Amino acid sequence: MGLVYVRFHGCLNDFLPAAQRERPITYIVKEKTAVKHIIEALGVPHPEIGKVEVDGRPVPLTYHVQNGDDIHVFPFDLEHTEASVIDPRFILDNHLGKLTHYLRLLGFDALYDPFWQDRDLALIANREDRILLTRDRGLLKRNLVRRGYCVRAHQPREQVFEIINRFNLRALVKPFQRCPRCNGLLEPVNKAEILDHLEPLTRLYYDEFDRCTQCGQIYWKGSHYERMLPFIEKILNYCNGNTP
Repeated sequence: MGLVYVRFHGCLNDFLPAAQRERPITYIVKEKTAVKHIIEALGVPHPEIGKVEVDGRPVPLTYHVQNGDDIHVFPFDLEHTEASVIDPRFILDNHLGKLTHYLRLLGFDALYDPFWQDRDLALIANREDRILLTRDRGLLKRNLVRRGYCVRAHQPREQVFEIINRFNLRALVKPFQRCPRCNGLLEPVNKAEILDHLEPLTRLYYDEFDRCTQCGQIYWKGSHYERMLPFIEKILNYCNGNTP
């Protein structure tokens, strides 16, 4: 059928071999093909795409390419989107358990089950219109996935800053509002109501408690809270404009 020329912009180059980054890629088209197929064949998952232009005009992902098309593919510009218009509800694959824990600690709705398969994740993400977070670009290429992001960082704490920055979530961070175990919301509970569930030293030294409205787990400002506080404060400083 002919040749088309594809150039990826911004962070979409993360998915390309070094030799193909920031330059036109020549792609041989042998049959009637949608631009989405070409983009994903070159390694870029469709949920990461903000817009596609052919010869300077915007086209949908269903556009069928023509011989000689000059295709430019741009990422979503979520970093400059108002936080109020982003629905930061996530679902994460089974390789991102620690990131899930941190997102819940920061108050974000984050679904996770280590036994979910790729099909389960895609179905739930589609049904509940959640942002699918994964490091598996193949999972993001599933047609059911409408909103998703391939996490670049390897370390969980670095991933937290990446997600906050990528989705402009600084104004939405509300620590210790959600259960890190099950994702349920926390609410204050009177000590007298839970006295029988507390260890003797906990009864003696603590008076303020929260309880998960979903699984019933009880929380207080004990050793885990003290261990996490420096990291939470680092995130809050970052959200206020300081360097992490």
